[in-house]
Amino acid sequence: MKVILTEEVYGLGEPGKVVDVAPGYARNFLVPRKLAEYVNPGKLRELEHNKRRLERKRQRLVAAAMSTSERLNNATVSMEAHAGPGGKLYGSVTTADIAEAIKQQFDIAVDRRKIHLGEPIRTIGDHPVTVQLMGEARATLTVHVFDPNLQAEAATAPAPAEPTAEEVEPEAATEEATE
Repeated sequence: MKVILTEEVYGLGEPGKVVDVAPGYARNFLVPRKLAEYVNPGKLRELEHNKRRLERKRQRLVAAAMSTSERLNNATVSMEAHAGPGGKLYGSVTTADIAEAIKQQFDIAVDRRKIHLGEPIRTIGDHPVTVQLMGEARATLTVHVFDPNLQAEAATAPAPAEPTAEEVEPEAATEEATE
């Protein structure tokens, strides 16, 4: 017996697929649970119409994703985070944080599950991130993580002093003595 799936059914297929199943399986399981409908000529015409409509919609979404990919590709997203003196973050930068930063800086809504990190971001600096938008549309951007407190301290801190010749010579003398 042929039925049209209305929901995804494990082992049979996705919505809109016409499948051949046992009559009892269709009558007792699929149709009562609204997982499938019986095939008739009207349903087949409706299915073809919906497939064409969904394909046009998918093409528009792919085109929009490609334009978004062009805007985000090679872009830099700056994020503020608190870090210790060694540049190690207190915590980490998550994909949700990155998605929110993209929304604020570029006014583009990106689902956090579409952002792929090679490894968790736990240090300040630049980190490459891939955003899988839709289908083949993906963008690689750079996340610049900084701590404004560390930058302010580095700007006000005196530069490390170069060792003087007197300080270097005693070290050389001790090296010669050990040889």
